Amino acid sequence: MIKRLITLSTQIQRKVNNSFALPGACIACSSAIVGHGLCAGCYADLPANDGQCRRCALPLAFGTGATMTCGECLRHPPPFERVITPWRYEFPVNHMISRYKYRGQRALGQPLIQSLVERVRDDLATEPWRRPDLLIPSPMHRNRQRRRGFNQAEDIAEQLSRQTGVPWSVTLVRKHRQHGEQAGLGRQKRLANLRGSFVVDSPAPPRVAIVDDVITTGATARTLALALAKAGACHIEVWALARTPN
Repeated sequence: MIKRLITLSTQIQRKVNNSFALPGACIACSSAIVGHGLCAGCYADLPANDGQCRRCALPLAFGTGATMTCGECLRHPPPFERVITPWRYEFPVNHMISRYKYRGQRALGQPLIQSLVERVRDDLATEPWRRPDLLIPSPMHRNRQRRRGFNQAEDIAEQLSRQTGVPWSVTLVRKHRQHGEQAGLGRQKRLANLRGSFVVDSPAPPRVAIVDDVITTGATARTLALALAKAGACHIEVWALARTPN
């Protein structure tokens, strides 16, 4: 089912670029839609991030749910409370995000975004005290955003805001320094690459959630969370579509 995603998404690229979802057909196998763009079978094929670190959501080889803390978080506790992310960044989620992010095929991002919305809704229903005051999409330098055409983190934050009622802002934080590509770099090199990249232009509210598409090493989230903490935020979470396995 889901293995037909890449071929089919190429065939329907024009429709995907012009709409969030293809009416009446699964974007992966063309069968009848159930949910937001994927039929029940293809949705079940997505790699759920079930066993994960309770702090950074790193997929763990054992355990169920966010019940354990990984070694990296024990050695170097991150400046955020936790990460909420429903998926592992593995096939086909990685291909879906890549086409959504770099080719503007938003229909491929929609099932993943809706999963995050539902996960957040359930979480806030059971622990309403965690509700953030503001959603902060991970900023993109204006030059890169101009080339790409949109910031996927802003797109995700807008949909989260609309469906949860939590306000979002693109004016509180900006990325004033453009750095090189992060792909392929380890956490320490990413942190060095990001140093001084983010500027918070006004006091941050006490509770914020950083929104992004993928958490890789966590370097971006750490750097942004530190900047927000210096600006007054005291409870910081990260909400993302997927988490890489290492």
